[in-house]
Amino acid sequence: MRGSWRQLTGWGSVEGQYLRRRHFTPAVLEQIAERIAACERNHSGELMLAIEAVSPGHEPDSHARALEVFGKLRVWDTPENTGVLLYLALDRHSIEVIADRGVAAPPDAWQRVCSRLRENLLRGSYVEGVLMAVEDIEAICAKYCPPLDGTENVNQLSDRPVLL
Repeated sequence: MRGSWRQLTGWGSVEGQYLRRRHFTPAVLEQIAERIAACERNHSGELMLAIEAVSPGHEPDSHARALEVFGKLRVWDTPENTGVLLYLALDRHSIEVIADRGVAAPPDAWQRVCSRLRENLLRGSYVEGVLMAVEDIEAICAKYCPPLDGTENVNQLSDRPVLL
């Protein structure tokens, strides 16, 4: 029987549910959605936040799971291929950013977003950390996905965080 202590005891799922209930209340989710909506006015990128309390057992790799969520939530389905998924697996303490091919940012830009968010989460600054990550992603998208000339920026993806 293989697996981490958290997987074998189920502690990770309990902890993930606790973290989601404690830090991502309806009011906080609304605050995050408003910030995402505001940031998307400044570029053609589309940000979606997915928060997973308990990762499914069929996919033990967080990056592969983030890719799966990217597809299931249709983050790839934007006209300019500028969808960006910020994925948090609370039970695994994992953060992933998946960007579609229309966002030509270098990998180290996304790594900095994840590192800064991880530092905030370790300090217990969940809301502030996520809001800062949204701002960091906004800056990246503003640089690599500028607004389209002569067209109105239409919101293609929901700004409301998705709880998995």
